[in-house]
Amino acid sequence: MIDLLKAVVLGVIQGLTEFLPISSSAHLRIFPELFGWGDPGAAFTAVIQIGTELAVLIYFRKDIWRIGSAWVRSLFKAEYRGTIDARMGWFIIIGSLPIVVLGVLLKDVIERDFRNLWIVGCTLIVMGIVLGIADRVGRTDRPLGKLTLKDAVLMGIAQALALIPGVSRSGATISMGRFLGFEREAATRFAFLLAIPAVVGAGLFELKEIPHGHNDFGWGPTITATIVSFVVGYAAIAWLLRYVSTNSYTPFVIYRILLGAGVLALLSAGVLTA
Repeated sequence: MIDLLKAVVLGVIQGLTEFLPISSSAHLRIFPELFGWGDPGAAFTAVIQIGTELAVLIYFRKDIWRIGSAWVRSLFKAEYRGTIDARMGWFIIIGSLPIVVLGVLLKDVIERDFRNLWIVGCTLIVMGIVLGIADRVGRTDRPLGKLTLKDAVLMGIAQALALIPGVSRSGATISMGRFLGFEREAATRFAFLLAIPAVVGAGLFELKEIPHGHNDFGWGPTITATIVSFVVGYAAIAWLLRYVSTNSYTPFVIYRILLGAGVLALLSAGVLTA
């Protein structure tokens, strides 16, 4: 029962933080330590992210079907190859390659070294400042239809930085999108779509680690956390897309800096251990 209650709390945290540019992996590393639960592990974190990505699949089901069908048709029919949807399919595939390749190559380092709370605290602050600068200097004059292959590659490289907890997959991708001049909603929408292959792939790759890996949860709590993260994540997507259409990312920047500074202070005081 206690493990199930922990799983519900962690599922809520995952669902709330996956799509906001504040790093879900950082929160899943920090708050269990604050509660005295210890590190739930990279495998648990990766698997419950499948729940939030299922929320993306359902929320963007019309976009995904349109892009996917146009991409498949473009493989066989030349008239589809110049359409924005067919190109978007290629952009998502190509943009996903950096995080997939680096995720496989750096798997042991990610699970062993990158989860250090000193690193998490610093990346929260640094990438928060980067997001703030990007949002302030971004031209906000490019819709998603203006996306190019170069943009997709650069945003894919930015997304790969999220292999370090505290960076935030959506935050890094959105920051690059804003530097490239994309509208806030366009940058946010592409960040969600770009994350689908990487997050689902990572979750499926880590499934085998749940009974054996470095985590305190078995299948029951892991499935519970995944379901909770789906429900909460779906609501978070809808809210964030409405929010960024008329507001800046400043509150998230402030929150990241305060949380990062708080983590570093607690580490220095010995309240948290890295």
